[in-house]
Amino acid sequence: MARRGGYAKGIAKREEILSTALDVIARHGYRGASVKEIADAVGLSQAGLLHHFGSKEDLFVEVLRKRDEHDTAVALTAFAERGITGALDAFVGVMRANADVPGLVLLYSALAVEAADPDHAAHAYFRDRREIFRAALAGGIRQMQDDGALDAHLDPDTLATAIHALADGLQVHMLIEPGLDMAGVIQHVVGALRPEPRHDEGGRA
Repeated sequence: MARRGGYAKGIAKREEILSTALDVIARHGYRGASVKEIADAVGLSQAGLLHHFGSKEDLFVEVLRKRDEHDTAVALTAFAERGITGALDAFVGVMRANADVPGLVLLYSALAVEAADPDHAAHAYFRDRREIFRAALAGGIRQMQDDGALDAHLDPDTLATAIHALADGLQVHMLIEPGLDMAGVIQHVVGALRPEPRHDEGGRA
């Protein structure tokens, strides 16, 4: 029983660390977020904090996973309520919210580049995340094509890859151009892919 209680406390502490790290990184950015500041905020030594994760890099990967959990929950709720349209709106909402947390955007963008090295702690996270995201987005695109809401000639997998790459690229641009409307760009691109309404001979849609 004692071991089970200790395990539960360990999980709770880990969640507290991740929530605190999210806040610290959002405020101070990837470069400015120190292990010491996060450790102090949760009442641990630096060694005690890293005991829960292994390394600073592993901690940052888990911070991104924590953020993904929230974003995924929002998207799933929107999908359940309004189908793929709701899920796309949730995606746009995530991009809009990201503009308010440049520290987390910098963390994501910096690790995405570093994770190109197969030996990097974040490599598997980004590889798996992209596969899951592209598959989900491609499925949504197919549904929109079946519903007549998207051009049927577009390849879903290619388009999903392009939209994902656009979202990642926009986050890098936003770090250089803070006023960039990332959500607006995504909305414009998706809107441009929708088929033009057909008109009958009398000019009616």
